[in-house]
Amino acid sequence: MSVDSGATAVLRFESRGAVALLTLDRAERLNAIGSDTIELLNGALDEIEGDDSLRAIVVTGAGRAFSAGADISELDTLRDGADFARFVRGLTDAFGRLAACATPSIAAINGIAFGGGFELALACDLRLAAPGARLGVPEVKLGLLPGAAGTQRLARTLPAAVAKHLLMTGATLMAPDALAFGLVNSLHDDVLAAALELATTLAAGPPLAIAAAKRLVDAGVELSLDDGINLERATVSDLFDTHDRVEGIAAFMAKRPPTFTGR
Repeated sequence: MSVDSGATAVLRFESRGAVALLTLDRAERLNAIGSDTIELLNGALDEIEGDDSLRAIVVTGAGRAFSAGADISELDTLRDGADFARFVRGLTDAFGRLAACATPSIAAINGIAFGGGFELALACDLRLAAPGARLGVPEVKLGLLPGAAGTQRLARTLPAAVAKHLLMTGATLMAPDALAFGLVNSLHDDVLAAALELATTLAAGPPLAIAAAKRLVDAGVELSLDDGINLERATVSDLFDTHDRVEGIAAFMAKRPPTFTGR
């Protein structure tokens, strides 16, 4: 289905089996992200969170860009810092919802991912990129900095010196370098096809265990090693009592593919 804003569809939401495909669709403006896009992203997340049959998310962009970032024409209408704070709060909250969603997400970075577009990709659990993709946070060139958790997620994903270099200079990171730094997981000529294939694999897995893996990694960076190990032990003990664990072991013993139900 398409989610519309006025006469223009700025976000397309399609179900590909158990995979939710979200496509930023403002190709003529390099998929610039405005308040309308954020409203529609929140609506799509409402649907995904309410539909247990959707077990993975792929986010991509139409045309030659993933997203060039926040809609500068909208920023130009903001009167002061308070208006800007409301704008970036909307971006931050929506990207935070995606990052916290129990359903695993994959960014299929098909072209440039700058500014808010890069922040959207950073909010996804996994990132695949086309070999020619370019990533960056050029806000410093406008006298600004990323405001939708970009400084924080970059610092948690890249070496500190690399994150500072990108933030302070607005330099572009080419896809092969992003791969070398671990910022993207892999490069693909047909990045959307690769992302959908990976998403299908995730969707066939045990939803409770996958959601728990995501929580453990995200929470672990804020915990001491001992506290993280304790959280891990409690989490896997809970998983042991699930139907999916029973099914997984039964399928292994019977040498058949498992059918996980998320119970």
